[in-house]
Amino acid sequence: MIRSTFQRLRTAWGAVYTGLREDEWGDVPGWVLITLMTAGLVVVIWALAGPALAQLFQQAIDQVSSF
Repeated sequence: MIRSTFQRLRTAWGAVYTGLREDEWGDVPGWVLITLMTAGLVVVIWALAGPALAQLFQQAIDQVSSF
């Protein structure tokens, strides 16, 4: 049973893979670079704005708690 399921998956993936032309694969290194740069920007912005956002959140919680 497992062998037949594996064989069906392998056949299905082979059909999808051979159906793709090389120009449809996309620019993988470009997407990796964009993802890494976005993650880097998030880290930098979080490091700069984190303390201010934490203080703002704490003030909002204190105001709500005082009711």
